[in-house]
Amino acid sequence: MRMFNRYVPTMIAKHVYRLFQGRIYIDGRGDFEFHQGMVQAQSNADIEHYRTVSGINAEIKRLKQQH
Repeated sequence: MRMFNRYVPTMIAKHVYRLFQGRIYIDGRGDFEFHQGMVQAQSNADIEHYRTVSGINAEIKRLKQQH
């Protein structure tokens, strides 16, 4: 599990894009899992969790378009 002290979508997206599967923790936002290179929302997620997932996944899609 990788821990991030701040929510920086670009840096987190690069980590997820590179590893493809695993878990991350963002200080102040909680735990997240990613599979197949995309962050997945938890079943009991709140609005802030969905916004975080959406922001990171948008950055991942941007990275995929560049390559």
